[in-house]
Amino acid sequence: MTAYLLDTSVIIDFLTGRRDRAALLGSLLGQGHLLACCSVNVTEVYAGMRPPEGAKTDAFLQSLEYRKVSWEIARRAGLLKNEWARRGQTLSLADATIAATALAGDLVLITDNRKHFPMPELKLYSLSSPA
Repeated sequence: MTAYLLDTSVIIDFLTGRRDRAALLGSLLGQGHLLACCSVNVTEVYAGMRPPEGAKTDAFLQSLEYRKVSWEIARRAGLLKNEWARRGQTLSLADATIAATALAGDLVLITDNRKHFPMPELKLYSLSSPA
């Protein structure tokens, strides 16, 4: 069994019925894998949600394993953001926190935004970039 952390774009695609994410996530679940989210995903999804989408959004997000952002994860996210800034690449705080959550939990990050996650130590399940 592999544990996967979903990038927010993947969650949004699932909720909006785009890019066949339902089939992908269903297939992973059918193979016995675990799907997870973290506080950043929840915050980003609810920030862009329209009121009629509330029940579906609640049900889906609550079906995922929730990974808390601990002090150590927050620290690691800050260090990642700092390290990559010194290399000339600006990471968003959200992406640094998602990456740190995946690294701390030994999770594979499912994303279609590979360029947002340049860390070589991060395990990625890369999807094609959005069109």
